[in-house]
Formats: sequence, structure tokens, C-alpha cells
Amino acid sequence: MQFDQVGADALMEITSRPDLVFVRGQGSWLEDHNGKRYLDMIQGWAVNALGHSPKNVVEAMCKQASELMNPSPAFYNAPMMELAKLITQHSCFDRVFFANSGGEANEGAIKLARKWGQLHRQGAYKIITFEHSFHGRTLATMSASGKAGWDTIFAPQVDGFPKAKLNDIDSVRALVDEKTVAIMLEPVQGEGGVIPADHAFMQALRQTCDEFGLLLIVDEVQSGMGRTGKLFAYQHSGVEPDIMTLGKGIGAGVPLAALCAKESVSCFEHGDQGGTYNGNPVVTAAGVAVMQTLTADGFMQSVNERAQQLSEGLLALSAKWGLKGERGQGLLRALILDRDDGPALVEAARNRNPEGMLLNSPRPHLLRFMPALNISKEDLDQALQILDALIAQVRS
Repeated sequence: MQFDQVGADALMEITSRPDLVFVRGQGSWLEDHNGKRYLDMIQGWAVNALGHSPKNVVEAMCKQASELMNPSPAFYNAPMMELAKLITQHSCFDRVFFANSGGEANEGAIKLARKWGQLHRQGAYKIITFEHSFHGRTLATMSASGKAGWDTIFAPQVDGFPKAKLNDIDSVRALVDEKTVAIMLEPVQGEGGVIPADHAFMQALRQTCDEFGLLLIVDEVQSGMGRTGKLFAYQHSGVEPDIMTLGKGIGAGVPLAALCAKESVSCFEHGDQGGTYNGNPVVTAAGVAVMQTLTADGFMQSVNERAQQLSEGLLALSAKWGLKGERGQGLLRALILDRDDGPALVEAARNRNPEGMLLNSPRPHLLRFMPALNISKEDLDQALQILDALIAQVRS
């Protein structure tokens, strides 16, 4: 297969892409148009929770597509109802709205919190978010994000998102005023460098929300669906949020997201929220297959075993090369480098022959790892061995 430059030129330029086309994938491996294989430690930025083209998800989607693809979101369909039931049965939430992306789910969370503020807090609308956070690419979610420079790209910003410091409860409390309606955070800041919120901080946030009558919103677009070693990251700290958003891994590769809320917060009136593909049966059938896999006996135990293997392997590499350790939760982890050669390692990994590896560097001094939750011990060992050789290559 020849690289289609005309096709590439027809796409809007939004990021720098290498001249390769992925044509197939299975499990932890991808293959490009030249037949070269890559060990994938990104998995679509934690999207492919069960690896590439998992058999049970493919079968569920094919079966559903042959029966019913789109009855309209104005009607119930069976996979939509089944997935909502599974999420509520395995979480502290009572209601679910399905969307297409994490950004859309977070936009819905913002709308729901503001609606609740109109009804219960005299029109309060401000949502305290955090420095270095990432909540999506809509105008509101970009404004909610604490990513440097995003306040000017599409100015003016949407008002109402003061920024606190993660793991600093005093910085949060200092921002609370009569217009505050909620606090919103990622339990693990992914784009910010894989920085977990301390359990004590999560508990302090819940106490602060209870004290001032605020909502606690967790953005689990990246940290949810088993990624941190529990089904949802908030479960590590023993708190119960009022609202949660899910995305990425919930669909195992197809566009699916969810806005989850407790009954007391579910205050949308008819017409307040919607979406053409809300609860589409083909994608929610995929979500059902994912949930059934994640909640099967022994699955999360295997995730935590692989997480320990990855953490110990990264610590060993850190000690060998004089790096600065690793951090994260479950299979969302980062290796902290001692210099800004993350991008060089990413490129060297991709260009490696005869087999490449896909890595991610969200900050120049970090490598982020988001492998399939069911990655094999052997594939993870190979990834660590390749990374060792790459560090030697880049630093020679």
C-alpha cells in the first residue's frame, strides 16, 4: 500500500502526523501500511481499554448493527438501558446520559451543575477547577481546563472557572464564594503529567462541598473504566461525588461517553440536554461488552498485577539511568525523566526497526503509559526492555 498524500492533504491540519497509516490492530499491537508492527503503549490515549479490536466488543457491535443501528434518541433501545443499568449498579450514581466524547460529557456536567445552581443556589454558576487540568476542547471545557495558553486561543473564555492548585485544599477554599456551585477535578491529571489527587485531598474536597453546599464533579474520562486499578478512580479515596463523567475506555475504541449523576442532582428538564447519537445502540452495545469484561471475576486483579509490573519496571529503569522515578495509579503511569528528551524517545520508539513502539510525552520530561488493561506480562516485559534500549540509544 502506497502512502496517499492526496488523502492526507485533504484532511484539515490539526496536528503533526508521521507519514504512516495504521491498517490493522490486535491486542497490544498495531500494523502500518508497510507491514511494520508497533507495540502500542498509548492505546488511543487510554481509549482502547481492551486493546485493538477485542473480539467480544467486535461481536457485540456486529450483532447489534445487524439488528438495529439508530432508532433515534427519542426512544429507548436495549443496549442503552443495559449499559446505564450496569454503570449505576457498579457506582454510586443513579442516572446516566450518554454522549459521544469526553468533552461533550464534561460540557454536560457543567450544564447540569449550572442548572442545579439555578434551582438550589440562587443562580450560582462558578465551578472551581485546577491548574494543569484538561477537560476537553469545547469552549466551556477549554475554559475549565488549566492548560497553559488556552485562555487566549479562542478568547474570550467562558466565565466562571477559577483555578485552584491540586492537592492544596486551602487554595480551593479561598476561591469559594456565593457564586460557586461546584468543584471539578480529574482524580488523576493525565495531560497535566499523570498527577494523582491525594486521597486526603479528595476527602477534604468532599467535606468542603458538604460544608458550603457545593457539588463535587469528577472527570474520569481518562481515569475511569478500570484504568487506575479500580472501576472508577474516585473509589480509591472512599468519597462519593455528585457527578462523574466517563469517556475513552468506556467504548473500547468507539465514540462513547457518559454523564453520571446522583438522583438529587439530576435536574435537567425536557429539552435541556440531548444529542443525535445519545445512547446509540451500536456504541452502547460496545459499552456493555466492556463493562461485562471489567466486572468479570479476576479482571481487576490482573490489571493491578500488570500495574505493579509496570511500576516496578519503570522504577528499575529510573534507578539504572538516574531518572526521577515514576508516578500514577493502575495502568496510567508516567516515567519522570531527568532531562527534556521525552519527544526524542517517542520518535526513536516509533522509528525503531524491525518493530516499533508507540509512546507519549505529555511534558518534555515525562513519558506516559496507557497500555491495554489486558496487556500480557510478556508484552509489558518487552515494552520495558525496548524502553531500556531506547534510553541507551537516545543518550549515546
